Amino acid sequence: METSSPLTKKSLNLLQGDIISTLTRLALPIMASALIQMAYNLVDTAWIGRLGYRSVAAVGAAGMFIWFGDGLLLLSRIGGQVYLGQNLGRGDFAAAQKTVRAALQLTACISLTYTILQFVFTPRLVAFFHFTEASTIQQAETYLRLVGLGYFFSFTTRVYTSLVTVDGRSKISMYATIIGLLLNFVLDPLCIFTFGWGAAGAAIATVFSQAVVFICFLWATRNEKLFRKLRILTCPDFREWRKILRLGLPPALQTMLYSSIAMVLARMITEFGDSAISIQKVGSQIESLSWMTAEGFGVALTAFIAQNFGAGQWKRTKQGFNKACLIMTCLGFVTTSILIGLPQYIFQIFITDPQVIPGGISYLRILGLSQFFMCLEIITAAAFAGVGQTALCSFIVVILTGARIPLAYYLIHTSLGVNGVWWAISLSSIAKGIILTVLFKIYETKLICSRQSEI
Repeated sequence: METSSPLTKKSLNLLQGDIISTLTRLALPIMASALIQMAYNLVDTAWIGRLGYRSVAAVGAAGMFIWFGDGLLLLSRIGGQVYLGQNLGRGDFAAAQKTVRAALQLTACISLTYTILQFVFTPRLVAFFHFTEASTIQQAETYLRLVGLGYFFSFTTRVYTSLVTVDGRSKISMYATIIGLLLNFVLDPLCIFTFGWGAAGAAIATVFSQAVVFICFLWATRNEKLFRKLRILTCPDFREWRKILRLGLPPALQTMLYSSIAMVLARMITEFGDSAISIQKVGSQIESLSWMTAEGFGVALTAFIAQNFGAGQWKRTKQGFNKACLIMTCLGFVTTSILIGLPQYIFQIFITDPQVIPGGISYLRILGLSQFFMCLEIITAAAFAGVGQTALCSFIVVILTGARIPLAYYLIHTSLGVNGVWWAISLSSIAKGIILTVLFKIYETKLICSRQSEI
């Protein structure tokens, strides 16, 4: 086993130094990428919003299946990131490179399979939502088929992001993302309006930009030690695949069930008209200010904890989680203040229909109450992943997220109407944030401290 550190001189050392400084330096490029992605999503939504609420509803419905694909991606991303971090923490470079190869091979297999299945079954997938207007159905089917062509690029890029982050090289992701999103900013209005392709144009711009980002990653990592001589096209090591899948399966199932639950809720929402789906689409994009930032920080925390846990630095692992929670607390309160205090000014940037705006204001205010707790949920899930304990976290999240369906069904039949769905989402997020944080504190006390005493 190679015991010398595999980290390059440009890599950030996660095992030493001030914790807040280390976490921040690692997380800032990822969070910047997330904020840039959020900015693109908001601009994209604003452009599509000019086409009318039907186009927004169509893209929103298609987005549910993109979200489901995010769950499939976790099969390779979580296990690859955690095992790579633990191998690097132990100084085992050969095992680390084996993990990288397996994670990328598995990602390619998953993405191509999902693309084919989604393309074939697109009409049935869109029919699930019971849209009432033919224009919405047609746009949703076209958008979903086109955007699926970019899954290979987007899936592989996100796994690359996780892997280079573990190696302390998160700036690579930021630069590649900036290039892709700047390109998307330019292509979106051209494809949507200048070429007259509408919602389909947004999908084409997205896929082209994703391909460019993928190429940027290949170029940026061509001389990186971890990515040299990977022999991706060789016969897969299925034992390594199984290891990665075993760790990635719980959070993957969590996200896939999470998105499936969201689809059921969306079907409830369509009872109040196609415009109600457009409210959810726009509202969730605005709300992403907190959850995309928190997820970006979570990727950094998973890498930090995985390396320190693998190196046996239990105290530093615990301190890293505590300080990450402090940072996310600040983010959650800022987002809550914005969503509750300025909902009308924010929502009408995207949709100006006076019949839709009041519903958007209600969405933002209700979901704004849960932002702090949602940030805690995301950061705690990242900490559980870092120590390789994803099953319990995923079980809790799935149960509480699933509770949204009966709660929403009950509430929409009260005077709350469609706002009952928003309340079900917000209340479950509050519960998840509290319960997961308490569980991780119990876990770190019983397990990490006990291992420290053994040494």
